[in-house]
Amino acid sequence: QQLRQAIEECKRAILALPEHSERQKDAVVRLIHLRLKLQELKDPGEDEPNIRVVLEHRFYKEKSKSVKQMCDKCSTIIWGLIQTWYTCTGCYYRCHSKCLPLVSKPCVRAKVSHQAEYQLSICPESGLDSQDYRCAECRAPVSLRGVPSEARQCDYTGLYYCSSCHWNDLAVVPARAIHNWDFEPRKVSRCSMRYLALMVSRPVLKLREINPLLFNYVEELVEIR
Repeated sequence: QQLRQAIEECKRAILALPEHSERQKDAVVRLIHLRLKLQELKDPGEDEPNIRVVLEHRFYKEKSKSVKQMCDKCSTIIWGLIQTWYTCTGCYYRCHSKCLPLVSKPCVRAKVSHQAEYQLSICPESGLDSQDYRCAECRAPVSLRGVPSEARQCDYTGLYYCSSCHWNDLAVVPARAIHNWDFEPRKVSRCSMRYLALMVSRPVLKLREINPLLFNYVEELVEIR
């Protein structure tokens, strides 16, 4: 009841304060905190189990309260101080407790275990129409014009993703490195970024079979061979 009263007082204060003033912005932030706290009381995190297994993800409940993370499912801030959240120990996928039932992508570490090989074609695009103008991961509608949501291409898979599944993270793409000796980081989806991070130390590239001509141009490779 005290929280509800504080929320109402905060709302009245926001309306009374000058538009776009620093005090009004501070009041809005306080209102968000109060509403999140009220939601947390309705669904207390203490009742949540410490371990949750979803689609081969092994989620552990986080103890840290001071850090501020982004939820990989809903792309909003995780307020560690007042919200319960989980991290997958395999691929480090993070999400709110309330978002766990909505997770639709299996753990990337499972893919690494079952299929430890790279996509070796450079950005193998098949076109947005082949995806039925939907995100390759969550199947949300996307378009190149940004309506209803911007289509972002992953340089590793060549597929298009929505902004919730593709945060413009940068990673070195193995196909470009092997074929062009190009190590410039490119924009990749969240799923591709995790997969590449987990694969980076695995000795799965048989370079002399994939691109033997590279040894004629890169002196360091000759020395290593």
